[in-house]
Amino acid sequence: MHIPDNYLSPSTCAAFGVTMLPIWKWASTKVKREITRQKMPLLGICTAFVFLIMMFNIPLPGGTTGHAVGATLAAVLLGPYSAVISVTIALAIQALFFGDGGILALGVNCFNMAFVMPFVASYIFRFIKYNFLSEKGEYVGAFLAGYISLNVAALLTALEFGIQPILFTNNGGMPLYAPYGLNVAIPAMMIPHLLVAGILEGLVTAGVYAYVKKLSPEIIYEGTSNKIKPLYGLIVSLVILSPLGLLATGTAWGEWAPEELREFIGFIPNGMVDGLNFSAPIPDYYMSGISEIVAYIFSGLLGVGVIFILIKILSKVQFKNNPEKVN
Repeated sequence: MHIPDNYLSPSTCAAFGVTMLPIWKWASTKVKREITRQKMPLLGICTAFVFLIMMFNIPLPGGTTGHAVGATLAAVLLGPYSAVISVTIALAIQALFFGDGGILALGVNCFNMAFVMPFVASYIFRFIKYNFLSEKGEYVGAFLAGYISLNVAALLTALEFGIQPILFTNNGGMPLYAPYGLNVAIPAMMIPHLLVAGILEGLVTAGVYAYVKKLSPEIIYEGTSNKIKPLYGLIVSLVILSPLGLLATGTAWGEWAPEELREFIGFIPNGMVDGLNFSAPIPDYYMSGISEIVAYIFSGLLGVGVIFILIKILSKVQFKNNPEKVN
């Protein structure tokens, strides 16, 4: 679901980037007002979880691959505003360090996964939780919130891909960017997400939610906990197990390299040829001369390390200006 650069027109990317600016400001303002010093480690853990869970690729129908996003879990544990910040940080690190998702397309990816997905998930979870007042209702709510919100995000991604050949063509009528129209993009995205990826997102959300509730229910009900160390253990476990994501072969739909796309359609659209060519330091979590497994684990460690450093900096800035917000 990470849209690479040059698959969407610059004007499309700019429109979504401008749209995200007030959303980021709105979310930042809400987080500054609501989050406490005790919640900051949870923000870091949720952000690390989002980053890592997206490294676990699974095979999808049609020969492509996909992954859970983790945005639903962040929204359920911390609220949608904190989830906006959490998922945005994870997506930015993926794009800048690993070339996973485009630089110009960062605003689009954040709109789909860091804005729409957490808010859809939050509303669904709250509706089910407060209308079915039982523990089973919470778990069902967590699962459905993950399943539905991921598929909403997938549909938006399909629409963004599918409108490109309608709106942007050269003088000969050939597509300049993503070449597949809505009639291809929608079923290609939705079938695997409805059948597999959405179920995975729901199971991950419900499973980790149950784990956190059993480990430390005050995280669920109060947003704070002194029993946070096992959650760091969860992050370490995900880093160690991350090479399992290498088992899935194939490329996620819409995330092909230009050469791969040439094999499918016989040419590379001009917008991709002349578009942005950003070279990430560790492209696709791979480093030359190092085994894929070691490189993948190192990438996970690097991403998590950067996340916790950023959260530490944000915490110092926030509580320097708001020293009274301790509890």
